[in-house]
Amino acid sequence: MDFIDQLRVLSARIASTKDIIKTEEATGYALIMPFIQILGYNVFDPLEVTPELVSDVGTKKGEKVDYAILLDGKPIILFECKKSGGDLSLNHAGQLFRYFHVTAARFGVLTNGLVYKFFTDLEQPNKMDETPFFEFDILNFKERDVEELKKFAKAAFDLDTILTTANELKYTTAIQNRLAEWMVNPDEKFVRLVAADLVGTRKFTQAVIDQFTAITRRAFEQLLGGRINERLKSAMATETDPPIDPAVAAAGKADDSIVTTEEEVEGFHIVRAILRGVVEPHRIVMRDAQSYCAILLDDNNRKPICRLLFNNPKKLAVMLFHDKKEGEKVPLESVDGLYQSAEQFKATVLAYVRPAEVKPTALAAT
Repeated sequence: MDFIDQLRVLSARIASTKDIIKTEEATGYALIMPFIQILGYNVFDPLEVTPELVSDVGTKKGEKVDYAILLDGKPIILFECKKSGGDLSLNHAGQLFRYFHVTAARFGVLTNGLVYKFFTDLEQPNKMDETPFFEFDILNFKERDVEELKKFAKAAFDLDTILTTANELKYTTAIQNRLAEWMVNPDEKFVRLVAADLVGTRKFTQAVIDQFTAITRRAFEQLLGGRINERLKSAMATETDPPIDPAVAAAGKADDSIVTTEEEVEGFHIVRAILRGVVEPHRIVMRDAQSYCAILLDDNNRKPICRLLFNNPKKLAVMLFHDKKEGEKVPLESVDGLYQSAEQFKATVLAYVRPAEVKPTALAAT
């Protein structure tokens, strides 16, 4: 399964369980350890991931950091964890600051299992910055966020590469945040800057400042709205593939009685991830109905891959299809049970497509 698909599966699971997790310990086991594992580190190997790393920090004895990722016996990334959804302000990162100062680690992560704030020492050597250079929200991430997160994966981890891009990323994020603030509430200095050539010989009286503050705000709104409309028109003009977003697919049926659940979304991502090595991912489409959730090839009812029977959370099941014939109902203990039917999913899809449509890796496997 691709890195981004593993994150999507975890995201769907966290969305449905985050509200019932009440303690830091539960957050670590249910949310943070799976995240670290997706990065490629073995959370069950204390030589690679050490929980509650203990060290004496100055006059403080027995200080602990929640998790430390190790390389050659030395910590490289430290994790300070708060309970699910907890406050991530700097006054809750005291231990992370102290540990960063006395260990070889160059990266500290403050997280509540939903948001991960990555820190390093760009301002002063061996002293953790007060501003994170990167934030990752497991419930709301974009592909560019995933590309940045990949740099911390075990297979790609390179200290120099991350530090080289961290400085630029930090300032890029800061500028984006400042621009976002000005879009909503442009301050006087910014208004003076953008309006200087427009005011001409008039003085910047309070009335002029008020006038151009309102104009600047409207200009931002119109510029952003125009860019969005251009992108939508472009997408509508060039879109030829069926939708892959399950929420879009479900909404497109114009039936308010159909509710797409988190389990169905997670199941869809699992099936699509399994089939990435067989056909292009965009061909795997979700179409929800009242009694089941269908996963189809090419959004074609004549090419069913499976049906997710998830309406009863206590009795999950999947309908498998053999040689395009009537389906076979298979009970599941959990959504993860779909992995046990991976070969059946692949066989079903291979029965629908021509050899030329199959990815070379899938042909080699057969």
